[in-house]
Amino acid sequence: MMTAHPPFPDIASLWQETAADRPVFDALSGGRHYDVAIIGGGYTGLSTARYLARRGLSAVLLEASRIGWGASGRNGGVVSGKFRLAFSEIAARYGIDTARRMHDLGIEAIDHVGELVEDYGIAAADYQPTGSLRCAHNAVSLTSLKKEFEWLHQALGDRACSILSAAEMEAETGSRDFLGGMLNTHGGIIHPLNFVFGIAAGLKKSGLDIFENTPVTGLRREGSGVVLETAGGTVTARQVVIATNSYSDLTPATSAVRKAIIPFRSAMIATAPLSGLSGRKLLAYGRSYTETRRMMRWFRKAGDRLLYGGRGAFGKNDSESAFAALHRAMVRQFPELAGVAVTHRWSGLVAMTMDSIPHAGRLDDRIVYAVGYNGTGVALASTMGKHVAAIVTGESPDLGLLTSKRLKPVPFYPIREPAVRLVAGWYQFLDAIGR
Repeated sequence: MMTAHPPFPDIASLWQETAADRPVFDALSGGRHYDVAIIGGGYTGLSTARYLARRGLSAVLLEASRIGWGASGRNGGVVSGKFRLAFSEIAARYGIDTARRMHDLGIEAIDHVGELVEDYGIAAADYQPTGSLRCAHNAVSLTSLKKEFEWLHQALGDRACSILSAAEMEAETGSRDFLGGMLNTHGGIIHPLNFVFGIAAGLKKSGLDIFENTPVTGLRREGSGVVLETAGGTVTARQVVIATNSYSDLTPATSAVRKAIIPFRSAMIATAPLSGLSGRKLLAYGRSYTETRRMMRWFRKAGDRLLYGGRGAFGKNDSESAFAALHRAMVRQFPELAGVAVTHRWSGLVAMTMDSIPHAGRLDDRIVYAVGYNGTGVALASTMGKHVAAIVTGESPDLGLLTSKRLKPVPFYPIREPAVRLVAGWYQFLDAIGR
């Protein structure tokens, strides 16, 4: 169990066990002054610090616990340029130009992951640009994937996708559970914690100030700037960036974005190392794989282990029943894993928004935010700092729906948890009956 207030200890996960050397940062003490203060030590916060420094601004990053403690250090390590809304759906709702901009933004985000790995020499991130495969669990889903493939090809000229048959899916995954799928050669997999460590280490080497175990407990306007209060001291800055995503409820300082986020728990399990023929044939191409069910399951290899994850509204803490459900689903798809031990189990929070779109922009003349990645944040969050830095300096970057639509508060926020449970239950029912 965590203590009531940050800083919190690290969680036990496969990523923590296999982490490379962690950069070490002190807690803040005394009073300091900067052009920009960034709250949150994940991909968005670190990326923002990188690009603010390139613009010649002094920046400080304040992390409540330790770098990578939140979603950046406990996600599945899937590098993807997709959004929760399909690009065809974006075009239908908002126009083809918006869909094209969102598609370009996704590709830019994927490319940027490779740029960060190269710039900071993050070999331990083990970035593999092997692509992603969406796995159709029924005929309705396969038809939908085929329509999406044709639309991407014709409307956006995307040549990275192809449709696979059931036999090709079995060769790709080692499972007979899928009727077909859509392969996208963009994206891949990464060690997410080593990735965030590598970025932080590179920023430290460049002289940027980063403080861990420094929760920001309050913000107040003072003169022409903002004062950020912490247990060990204060920071005065001309502007503030909130980059706390699904962990925006840890202190009152980020309450301005908290009510626009619906935290949705995502859980993962990892098997013991696989050996023999079964280990070689399962997920042999080393991609990321996602089901088409509404309550999505995803899977990938990490070394010679198989990782299996999924989303479920099962409260604020880990749940034995949720992990058991993941194990049952994994064995159903990969029966040869029935006798293989599960060695790691962990979870984290996904930041969902009312419109299923991430958002970046200004709360007022002194506070900028970027939150709500809806479960696809590894690539997008780590490139978002480039655009957040532009917003901080008075520019208005075109980020499609991310900047054209304002971040909306969740209606009836106090009852969000039972509402999420109700929706999740309905999705599970639809999946069960094949709808």
